[in-house]
Amino acid sequence: MPEVLMYTKTVCPYCDRAKSLLKSKGVVWKEINLERQPEQIAGMIQRAEGRRTVPQIFVDGLGLGGFDDIAALDRQGKLDPILGIGH
Repeated sequence: MPEVLMYTKTVCPYCDRAKSLLKSKGVVWKEINLERQPEQIAGMIQRAEGRRTVPQIFVDGLGLGGFDDIAALDRQGKLDPILGIGH
């Protein structure tokens, strides 16, 4: 299974939705809460090509964006292959 990394904040409805979507697929992820680890903010912005919103989701280093982005990939049937599901 690919490595999934999600940058979040404590109170974040979109983060919660992203977690729910990934959990429903049985995906395990590493979470970096930017409120608890503010030193990670600059690195996230750089990795996310300037995006500053959370969540920011990466799969094996590939930036997928936020919840709306992964939800769109899921609707198009493209998220499962990225996550290594259903091969």
